[in-house]
Amino acid sequence: MSAAEGGACGDGRPSRYESQKRRDWNTFGQYLRNHRPPLELSRCSGAHVLEFLRYLDQFGKTKVHAPGCPFFGQPCPPGPCSCPLRQAWGSLDALVGRLRAAFEENGGRPEANPFAARAVRLYLRDLRDSQAKARGVAYDKKKRKRAIPPPPASASTAVDFDSCQQHQYDSILMIPGGVSGGGGGAGAGVDQMVCDGEVHASGAMIPLSAFH
Repeated sequence: MSAAEGGACGDGRPSRYESQKRRDWNTFGQYLRNHRPPLELSRCSGAHVLEFLRYLDQFGKTKVHAPGCPFFGQPCPPGPCSCPLRQAWGSLDALVGRLRAAFEENGGRPEANPFAARAVRLYLRDLRDSQAKARGVAYDKKKRKRAIPPPPASASTAVDFDSCQQHQYDSILMIPGGVSGGGGGAGAGVDQMVCDGEVHASGAMIPLSAFH
């Protein structure tokens, strides 16, 4: 995460990440107030976080095919189906990360953070695996490429250079992948956060502004 995303922007306004985190925190607080019976934050547990995540499925925008659907496991289905829309795993995983940080920023103790509960981690892992099978997509983490060190120069292939040419030669060897500079584009993200400003029809809850 860049410095601009993690804090305030250069003009003093909160970053997009901070603004989204504040909206998520306010929405979760509203969910607790509308809970029956109303639930205090100090009594919130991992089980309540799971209830909240399942509640958000009604605002989902990602088609997750059921096992009996003919398009199950197809990343690009050729036609429509009656499978419901759900929250994408990537959106919920990012949401939990923001709420975990907001909980401690608002006075919560790290050891009592319900968003860091083991049950929440297991739920997100199972959701990732089930959606990967249903949608035919992979959620493998990107591995950072390591620079390949230059091979050691052997005495049999040594070449005489003057001091300037030797400096240029050493610089070329330190460039990963050689002097061609060809590089592949970065892989696409798992999910694109989409702002949704619509208000829930019942008026009881305002859905999160960035979900699939």
